[in-house]
Amino acid sequence: MKTFSFKKAEHLCLKNDIDRLFNAGSKAMTVWPLRAVWRLADEEALPPVKVMVSVSKRKQRHAVDRNRAKRQMREAYRRNKTILTSKLDENQRVHAAFIWLAEHPVNSADVERKMKVALKRMADDIAPHKHQATTPNEHNHD
Repeated sequence: MKTFSFKKAEHLCLKNDIDRLFNAGSKAMTVWPLRAVWRLADEEALPPVKVMVSVSKRKQRHAVDRNRAKRQMREAYRRNKTILTSKLDENQRVHAAFIWLAEHPVNSADVERKMKVALKRMADDIAPHKHQATTPNEHNHD
């Protein structure tokens, strides 16, 4: 199924895009053991979401642990990316990074559960808030 793929085109690779992601205008949140950073992108090209995963050598000393953590994050994103992509408008593009914070290996089921939480929060933040504009403030205490 193409819905659950994570092709090279979906990877955030360009240095300029990564620099823009970590500069002003981006939003971030922590859902242990992940930190998610995202911003709306200016480009019109497909795919709608580009993602990078990162594990610091300071957090995971051994390469096998870093590679496992990256594999867990990629797999969790791949299986649950529709949580985010289904809420985007046709013309919205998002760049996101998932950064590993734990110093020890974490169970894959826990990583997937936290990835779902992160994607839901990102989707809620990015999706247009249509209901807020139509509700008047009834309690005006002047």
